[in-house]
Amino acid sequence: MSTRAVVIGHGHHLPDRVVANSEFEASLNTSDEWIRTRSGIERRHFAAEGETTSNLATKAAEKALANAGLEANDLDAIILATSTADLTFPAAATMVQSALGMTRGYAFDVQAVCAGFVFALSTANAMIVSGQAKRIMVIGAETFSRIMDWTDRGTCVLFGDGAGALILEAQAGTGDKSDRGILSVDLHSDGEHRDILYVDGGVSTQSTGHLRMEGKEVFRHAIEKLAQTATDAMEKAGISNDEVDWIVPHQANIRIIQGTARKLGLSMDHVVVTVQDHGNTSAASIPLALSVGVERGQISKGDVVVTEAIGGGLAWGAVVLRW
Repeated sequence: MSTRAVVIGHGHHLPDRVVANSEFEASLNTSDEWIRTRSGIERRHFAAEGETTSNLATKAAEKALANAGLEANDLDAIILATSTADLTFPAAATMVQSALGMTRGYAFDVQAVCAGFVFALSTANAMIVSGQAKRIMVIGAETFSRIMDWTDRGTCVLFGDGAGALILEAQAGTGDKSDRGILSVDLHSDGEHRDILYVDGGVSTQSTGHLRMEGKEVFRHAIEKLAQTATDAMEKAGISNDEVDWIVPHQANIRIIQGTARKLGLSMDHVVVTVQDHGNTSAASIPLALSVGVERGQISKGDVVVTEAIGGGLAWGAVVLRW
């Protein structure tokens, strides 16, 4: 027997404001067609004034608790993946903990940009498998609209705000690939490529900064690294291509999603795609897509799901799980 971290609840939340591509036409040299052709994005959600990352995360967490039939104090921990926390400190996860009325356990943030949710899942898995926790809420939440340069058409049209959450629970498994839960994890980073996707400000430099990206360079790295990490994670889990029910990728760009699927030898019929509705929500994109995929009736109990993401750092990785 072995212990597995099994998904028992999910939820997501998006800000009320929906921003269509056409809204950018008045202020930028761009068009709906230009944005769709290059990214696949049609619309995204932006947080309202005063609406913070922890606000979005809390609403996604409440939905996940309701979905699982749990109370906040049934959790041992909250791990929040974000690059846009409300404050420098404390961790936004502690704000979620308070808002949920959770009076026990612990909460902390993980920062690995767009790969943050994969890193947070890995952390939660390790804590559950080691016996340190029985139930962990893992959240991805972002308000990237706060760090956009609205004069840069190459970046500001790509990102959106939102949050998604999963609840993982320790359950007994047989130790083979038939188990439900997380079957394998594969993580990487390479700081040599930090200058192709970053924010040009921060606490230590005493400035807020804006997101900067060399799109062609990021694209060049993305497909190769995403396909490789997904392949490695599948090998670790003993899962072959024909056993994969769904790929749930980081939702950054439809061309990256399509290119990665081709490299993995999988049809787009097996890929959950939400980028057209949400844009790139960084660490929130995978949990958002997982939750939406379940609500659409795509992902069902027992399905093999492969998630993969790449973001600033560069940081990238994949998780294979049986839903």
